[in-house]
Amino acid sequence: MATLIERFTGAKRVVIKIGSALLVDSNSGHLRKSWLAALAKDIAQMRSCGQEVLVVSSGSIAMGRTILGLKAGSLRLEESQAAAATGQVQLAHAYQEILGLEKLTIAQILLTLSDTEERRRYLNARATLSTLLALGAIPVINENDTVATSEIRYGDNDRLAARVAQMMGADCLILLSDVDGLYSADPTTNSDARFISEISDLTDEIMAMGGGVKTAYGSGGMITKLKAAQIAMAAGCNMFIANGTLNRPLQAITEGDARFTCFTAKDTPRNARKKWIAASLSAQGQIVVDAGAENALMRGKSLLPAGVTHIHGMFERGDLITLVNQQGRSLGQGLSAYSSEDAIRIIGHKSSEIAEILGYSGRNEMIHRDELALN
Repeated sequence: MATLIERFTGAKRVVIKIGSALLVDSNSGHLRKSWLAALAKDIAQMRSCGQEVLVVSSGSIAMGRTILGLKAGSLRLEESQAAAATGQVQLAHAYQEILGLEKLTIAQILLTLSDTEERRRYLNARATLSTLLALGAIPVINENDTVATSEIRYGDNDRLAARVAQMMGADCLILLSDVDGLYSADPTTNSDARFISEISDLTDEIMAMGGGVKTAYGSGGMITKLKAAQIAMAAGCNMFIANGTLNRPLQAITEGDARFTCFTAKDTPRNARKKWIAASLSAQGQIVVDAGAENALMRGKSLLPAGVTHIHGMFERGDLITLVNQQGRSLGQGLSAYSSEDAIRIIGHKSSEIAEILGYSGRNEMIHRDELALN
């Protein structure tokens, strides 16, 4: 079994969440450039080891309120949105400048709750992030606070980071914070508080250990991190809470110089996704496959358009579809890469013909093997 550190170092795709208290000096309200420069070296090291990295970054409101001269304490929604609009420009520029010194290319992505909860927007966001990773860029993600209302927003980047990890099938989520992990009680007020290094089950007792907001700028707290762990672990993603105040905090984890709490997932992201697909009941349509495609599916292959003979029902890209063979026996379920309208046009054709038929280059597969759950 992998050690706790290996759950980080052995991960192929990692989401790193950075809290406002780490990025922005609480006294001056200015970006802590030297800290970010040190983190950039950590990220460059991860990339050199073949790991894909996504960053979920807080800090835009904290920076923007200083620039706009807004008072200390809580802000009205419209003030927060104005601060986010101002600070996000500065934050993106800082990431571009400082990570660029390590020859890292960044891309700014602003998400709303709807982008991870509504199916079509979810698919578009995932496709964009996947393409950026394939092109070697590092997505720097934040909530789009300038347009999100209090009723339709995450409210904390811990949960946003967990949703991104879930959406992207990440192996590991690192929450860098001003605390080094989970304690049985608040260690600042209880000398008997016990540090917990590993959690494999989020029991009611564990969830009760969550606390309130502990920073001047943050919108989270331990309870939001535990809720993020629920999302990540269910998606097969290991999650770490680690002390980000250290210089080179990620290097400190890999070298065993930092304490952390690891929430260990019982499954892999791929298996967790397949189980979710298998458990989904509301299939929107049906795809009939020929004998060759059926044999290929049983060998773990994706479903190609050439192996499809009939399409039944109306569905959109990303909808759940039932697969049946020529005798009408159910083979399993999967998520379609095409709408029923486009699927009908390309069935029986080679993948190389899709662009000419549809007028755009879609996926080679009708249903990718990672999006399939066979009976």
